[in-house]
Amino acid sequence: AALLGDGRPGLGYGTIVLPCGSGKTVVGLEAMAQLKTRTLVLTTNVAAVHQWRDELLEKTTLRPEQIGEYTGDRKVVSDVTVATYQVLIWRENKQAEYPHFSIFREHAWGLIIYDEVHLLPAPVFRVTAELQAVRRLGLTATLVREDGAEADVFSLVGPKRFDVPWKVLEARGWIAKAFCTEIRVELPVHLQIPYAVASSREKFRLASENPLKLEIVRELIANHREDAILVIGQYLDQLKGLARSLNAPLITGSLPNAKREQLYQEFREGKIRVLVVSKVANFAINLPDASMAIQVSGSFGSRQEEAQRLGRILRPKQRNAWFYTIISRSTVEEDFSAHRQKFLTEQGYKYTIDLWNEKELVVGTV
Repeated sequence: AALLGDGRPGLGYGTIVLPCGSGKTVVGLEAMAQLKTRTLVLTTNVAAVHQWRDELLEKTTLRPEQIGEYTGDRKVVSDVTVATYQVLIWRENKQAEYPHFSIFREHAWGLIIYDEVHLLPAPVFRVTAELQAVRRLGLTATLVREDGAEADVFSLVGPKRFDVPWKVLEARGWIAKAFCTEIRVELPVHLQIPYAVASSREKFRLASENPLKLEIVRELIANHREDAILVIGQYLDQLKGLARSLNAPLITGSLPNAKREQLYQEFREGKIRVLVVSKVANFAINLPDASMAIQVSGSFGSRQEEAQRLGRILRPKQRNAWFYTIISRSTVEEDFSAHRQKFLTEQGYKYTIDLWNEKELVVGTV
């Protein structure tokens, strides 16, 4: 209703902001059901495309042949087409035309849905906003960008039509109750001098890849035996080491889509309890039973990434959700972590600060 109203002029385009796990996809399906028009859904990756397709088949009367998939693997345009941003903007070089974009420009779209619309202001994705449609709908949980360009979403898609605080939906049971903890650990002695003489960027990486984080991850997993756990990080070498040490599967951008989806499905079915993932799992991955996330490294001070990672465990469930971030104490990671947490603290979340040593976790401040 916030988007479409009663069909008066000035409505039919805009942005809906809802927390991760609260049903943004269902909002898109409702818009399609009301408008009954040729629709294009743009989303972030192939896994998200398949999730949209599955939701369309489960929750609407659309038949499989009415749903097109346009990705690197399949290229079918139909009444409702779900595509990735990346395939639309692919071209051989910077001087070449966008071959797939021109195909979509030829169609008369009644509705375009921009999933994870906060990505749209990025130069690489911005071109997709040039597609013409009678109506536009942007969906996101985190209308925040570190480049300050979040307001560009409104000029590209339309104004914010609806926004609800995360804690309001938590109180009503629409998303899981979550507890956030930051665990601080000292750098090992042998890394303290290399850290002191390193460049700013290298300081961040050294702190992020602190080898003592593995021991904390082990301890947390041992203390949460009933939880389905995601271990999330930024640096591939770190994640590979964690996966080996934990004897857990690893999902990165280089893993074929079919294998990724197989591992996600095994995690959903409870065959895998601990899954190590890179930033490919930041967006649009439906893992409803995930109840705990351990963040071992991230993209500097990204508030968006922090919120999206918490969002992986917020699907409504009977049990609480636990979000742990492990950082190196008295390093640049502390400052970046404080900035990352700003969006969630504005939403009403509190972070408990714990100090770790090899004997025990010492509870600090809240």
